[in-house]
Amino acid sequence: MNHEEGRDESPASTQHGLTLEQEQERGLLADDYENGISKEEWDEHKETPQKRTAIVWALSGALITLLTLVGLYVLLAIKTRAGSDSPQSSQIIRDNYILDQNWDFKAPSTTREYWFTIRDTVFNPDGVFRPMLLVNQKFPGPLIECNEGDTIVVHVNNQGVNATSLHWHGLYQNGSNWMDGTVGITQCPIAPGGQFTYKFQVKGQSGTYWYHAHQGTQVADGLFGPFIVHSKQVRQHQEIKYDTDRIVMIQDHYHSPASELLMDYLQPDKENAEPVPDGALINGRNIRNCDLLSHRECDNSSASMPTFDLAPRQRHRLRFINTGVFAEFQVQIDEHEFAVIEVDGTDVVPAYYHRLNINPGQRYNIVLSTNVTTADSYWLRARMVTTCFAEPNPDLEPEIRGIVRYDRKVPDINTQTLPQSRDWSDIVELVCRDMNTSDLRPMQPIRAPEKADAFFYLRSNFMIGNWRLSRGFFNDSSWRSDIRSPSLSRVIDGYAQQNRSFTNVSAFSAPTSSLQTSIGDIGINDVAFDINREMVIQTTGIQTIDILIQNFDDGNHPLHLHGYKYFVLGQGHGYLPSDYYATSIDTTNPLRRDTASVEAYGWTLIRLVADNPGMWAFHCHISWHAEAGMLMQFLTRSEVVGAWELPEADRQLCQAEGLERGATPTDEIFFHD
Repeated sequence: MNHEEGRDESPASTQHGLTLEQEQERGLLADDYENGISKEEWDEHKETPQKRTAIVWALSGALITLLTLVGLYVLLAIKTRAGSDSPQSSQIIRDNYILDQNWDFKAPSTTREYWFTIRDTVFNPDGVFRPMLLVNQKFPGPLIECNEGDTIVVHVNNQGVNATSLHWHGLYQNGSNWMDGTVGITQCPIAPGGQFTYKFQVKGQSGTYWYHAHQGTQVADGLFGPFIVHSKQVRQHQEIKYDTDRIVMIQDHYHSPASELLMDYLQPDKENAEPVPDGALINGRNIRNCDLLSHRECDNSSASMPTFDLAPRQRHRLRFINTGVFAEFQVQIDEHEFAVIEVDGTDVVPAYYHRLNINPGQRYNIVLSTNVTTADSYWLRARMVTTCFAEPNPDLEPEIRGIVRYDRKVPDINTQTLPQSRDWSDIVELVCRDMNTSDLRPMQPIRAPEKADAFFYLRSNFMIGNWRLSRGFFNDSSWRSDIRSPSLSRVIDGYAQQNRSFTNVSAFSAPTSSLQTSIGDIGINDVAFDINREMVIQTTGIQTIDILIQNFDDGNHPLHLHGYKYFVLGQGHGYLPSDYYATSIDTTNPLRRDTASVEAYGWTLIRLVADNPGMWAFHCHISWHAEAGMLMQFLTRSEVVGAWELPEADRQLCQAEGLERGATPTDEIFFHD
């Protein structure tokens, strides 16, 4: 991918002489193009909104009508486009995601600009055709690559049939909370036919991140891509020098549209039976046997097995990202040990493993030495931990393989002998949970605060309520998005109006316990927010918070916090030991990450230094669980947030038509007399 290199500018202004907020509001476009999308094409789509055909079905029964309408509308709309201007399989752009070793890590801070056109298409990444949602006709999406301190500008042109948004997973968005891309929290979605420009500076972090849709379960339909931030001291941060650098995205893959699966998952009597994947992809690639999938439209002639050409007797950095929505993977390369050197954007002292477990949303970087002499090619195996699946799926292939080959002279995978490498003999993980990270210590040591100012107990579980609907909860709160009134805008408006339901923290519900400061600095805002639908922990000033998540569910929950990395103080099965604080907490240099799991019937203890102003989502990164309500929010340094002025372009998003398209179905559609 080519990079549009901007001038060396301060983050407060642009080459147009405007502030970031002014440029955001005007939606200025540069004269060049990024990833094959020209300004002229952008303008053409902007000036001529896409026409759509309304589909109306008359069926008896409100539930049957809704289910049929949603499923058929999406499928027919996409198939209509596939027959006209949607790209065919041969037109989808593929990438090996190999990073340039000549990248200038010490270049002056600059502005890097991208144009993303989002379209519905029909594509068969593993042979099976299915509706997908892609950026610039590319799957996975384009690589965003920058240096720490750079400003990123992404112009989004939504030509899809549904509203959407983009979240920048793991990026702090310090000072640009409204660019976080979280529908119902920091923004309204981008309507079909609409445009929006994301603009933010990447400050105070480096490493492996990614972007993905944050409207419904659109990430499962292909709307995601990698985001790499280079440190100017990248060489000094790594004990092990490496010769090549590449990205490896692993995901579960469904042959049906995510909206169809979500509707079925949320209906009555499902009891949190998550949709089980049909297979998996690595960097968007796999090959399925069409003879075994006669009930699907399948043509695997354009599909390919993921292959990694690695020169022998060198060291190679592999940046693993689990971009899936449900499955945990156990990843290995036959007959090779490797060093883990980064976790969720935190450089760590190298620790050696031969397998790693990676949950949705998590990232692990490894360095692999190609010094094994038993063969010239080896299997890279990624196995789903299937014991966490509630139901069988006869189409499921739980293991995907890629080929790591030393000899780059072999021209075609179909003409070579497949690897005969040996699998590791030890037992494959049978429990969905994080890998043991107790040996992983950050390269840059940061001591966690010795004590917290407040302690919150969060119970995570699923409960069955009205009309036999199974929904996810933190304590007694199950999140429901207000698409047209994001919580961030409500807070800013509330402060502007001096509304005490936002400003009087002392009136809020107290933490589970307060260890040092007065309760007035932190609490659960159950005055301005309906805690049944929006649980918000609100702070003023810089607070240190301990959060104990106790899981009463039989499933694993990878918990992602927007805007932060937190300290992981402990994880385990059962209950937190009563003497844990006195005997087991090590604050010298605990692992810092943005996505850590709580295992089934287990606990996770994290410590958060709440110093980044904003409204930040905290949710399970299993997409099905988040859409079922397992999400809450942290409003940190609310006195700073209250002084902000929301850019007009953000407010205008909320005035558009069609914002509900692609959103999670409301509970009310399942109610009946």
